[in-house]
Amino acid sequence: MSDQKKFLLSENDIPKQWYNVQADMPIPAEPALHPGTGQPAGPSDFAPLFPMELIMQEVSKDRWIDIPDPIRDLYRMWRPTPLIRATGLEKALGTPAKIFYKYEGVSPVGSHKPNTAVAQAYYNKIEGTKRIVTETGAGQWGSALAFACQQLGIESKIFMVSASYDQKPYRKSMMQAWGGTVTSSPSNETAAGRSILAGSPRSPGSLGIAISEAVEIAAQNEDTKYALGSVLNHVLMHQTVIGQEAVLQMEMADAYPDIVIGCAGGGSNLAGISFPFIPEKLKGRPTRLIAVEPEASPSLTRGRFAYDFGDAIGMTPLIKMHTLGHTFVPNPIHAGGLRYHGMAPLISALYDAGIYEARAYHQNACFEAAVLFARTEGILPAPEPSHAIKAAIDEALLAKETGEEKNILFHLCGHGHLDLSAYDEYLSGNMVDYSLPDAEIAEAMESLPQL
Repeated sequence: MSDQKKFLLSENDIPKQWYNVQADMPIPAEPALHPGTGQPAGPSDFAPLFPMELIMQEVSKDRWIDIPDPIRDLYRMWRPTPLIRATGLEKALGTPAKIFYKYEGVSPVGSHKPNTAVAQAYYNKIEGTKRIVTETGAGQWGSALAFACQQLGIESKIFMVSASYDQKPYRKSMMQAWGGTVTSSPSNETAAGRSILAGSPRSPGSLGIAISEAVEIAAQNEDTKYALGSVLNHVLMHQTVIGQEAVLQMEMADAYPDIVIGCAGGGSNLAGISFPFIPEKLKGRPTRLIAVEPEASPSLTRGRFAYDFGDAIGMTPLIKMHTLGHTFVPNPIHAGGLRYHGMAPLISALYDAGIYEARAYHQNACFEAAVLFARTEGILPAPEPSHAIKAAIDEALLAKETGEEKNILFHLCGHGHLDLSAYDEYLSGNMVDYSLPDAEIAEAMESLPQL
């Protein structure tokens, strides 16, 4: 098997259950709190936003949740996804390490996001939802939800962060092709958007602002529910089909990973690739789990572990997470999917417990890694997983120095075919790195709710 490049599963190997890491948490994650009372939020507090089945999944402590057959039938459009050994990259680096990547760019939208989008659309459909509203950063999540809603006969409305709306027009075209209605955020369609524009007419927007707009629409319309592409427990759980397949495929390769790497914005793709490896880690297996984030939005490496709102205005329940403060507006770097002010509560709690490591990189270094990967492996990565590629390269070069034959697994969560403007900027030498000043973090931290 040493020369095998691809490790492929059959459709019968598509997972039949999602893995719920809450059953195995070393320290249970803190509950969400009602924004008005500060008391633990109950199902009724989430009911205006989500169908009840997703609310129950959010708080479930069951280790395994069955995947309904209609969802698995939709998964067959792209799952199982391939595990590929990066032999070309290994050769270019001259490393004794074996580098593997789980490639989710084969999905209809070119990313991992449909794994939860079809699940959320399904549960909304069976509870009678007519329209789903959401936010999107770079557009991967928005296009995934538009695709899922189209498959299940539900309307979709997407508030797209203004910086990405301008940078990535073809993501908007994808959403519209699948029947989605797309609005640049902040907008004049909501009170939240109008309040932001009143103070900052040329605001580049943020995921927090777009969430505020989407939540406002959902709360005001009985036939409309809200969907989130990352951060929440049920979203991360849906993505564990990725890691479950990877466990089987790494067994096929006879190469249990010493290191598992994922980029980290809200946490969904990192959770998807890494959560299924946590039970063995808790049993004593020394696999390192590495979260990689941008220097421009470093919630794990420089944020505070505290209760905060998920949106910019303060409409959502309070969740305990590593946060830069919900009023934080990120620099418009090209990794739009990593520009969130907070990290998923489950990832945050596991990081706080020492299960994960975290590091941050500038975007020029990540694009340099992405170009090397494209030239040696043939796939042009999205800006988000370029962070994971950079970390994998660093670990492979460290193995070269020490002579260790490490098995490195990283998550290539999407392709970059709709991110060519970012590559143009990098290849022309016009890309600028941005370090978040301490003063900006301190100012945003002043917005943290006082409990």
